[in-house]
Amino acid sequence: MSISHRFLPSISSLRALEALDRLGSASAVADEMSLTQGAVSRQLQGLEQHLGVELIQRDRKRLSIAPTAQDYVTEVRQALNQIAQASLRLQVAPVGGTLNLAILPTFGMRWLMPRLPEFARLHPEITINMATRLEAFNFAQEPFDAAIHFGVGDWPDTDNLLLRTERVLPVCAPSLIQAKTPQSPKDLLRLPLLHIQTRPNAWQDWLEQNGVSLSAPLPGTMYDQFSTITQAALHGLGVALIPDYLAEQDLATGRLVALHPQAIETKGAYYLVWPRTKSRDQSLMEFRHWLASKAQPEDDLPR
Repeated sequence: MSISHRFLPSISSLRALEALDRLGSASAVADEMSLTQGAVSRQLQGLEQHLGVELIQRDRKRLSIAPTAQDYVTEVRQALNQIAQASLRLQVAPVGGTLNLAILPTFGMRWLMPRLPEFARLHPEITINMATRLEAFNFAQEPFDAAIHFGVGDWPDTDNLLLRTERVLPVCAPSLIQAKTPQSPKDLLRLPLLHIQTRPNAWQDWLEQNGVSLSAPLPGTMYDQFSTITQAALHGLGVALIPDYLAEQDLATGRLVALHPQAIETKGAYYLVWPRTKSRDQSLMEFRHWLASKAQPEDDLPR
């Protein structure tokens, strides 16, 4: 299919447009692209002339994206990410391909890393690049082929593979309960509760599963990762609700104590997620096929 030159602006001008939307000022764009502000302005003017459409709002010396161009910038960003991703694959693994994977830091370290040497042995031709992500991901805006994430498998325009369910326990340092050991789940409300950002309703769900009705939001401190919330529990700052496999060693050594006899399964689970547009990618297909043989939700994780 032949595409008219009129609809194919220069990459540098598109980069300047995308960067202005992302960074918010021409000076920041100039720094990122190693250009002068004048050169950035000329790139944007040239793009407008090429397309015959107003893309930029000019308020004195301040530049911003015109509201009518916002959808165009979003699509340009997606296209630039696709070009960068294709170039990375070509450079890093020209023979076997590359898989760009987003992972959750703790689960990636404890579940995926111990298993990856086998994949590397079976598929030495495939390179896996990994980056950690705690927040919800957007395949349209970030150059990932797939992600390992926690949820209920309802991400739009994606397919997924269930890797492992999650079972949680309330734990704390022995020093926190020296005065009086909680006798029931409701007694935990007398203690400081530690919350994790990626599971904002975890305590509420756990308490309701154990017959405790709540009439007000739960107080407590917030942490961004299981590694930090575990450390907070170890130092006596409160009770943490964490996956049983993460607490196992500290429970065995007595550094932590469990405040409930059984781990309870959460509403979410860990999944490999990928956009449907990537479903036929050969490297991803090989990785999915191999990972499916490791997806055993009821088995213990390697220690």
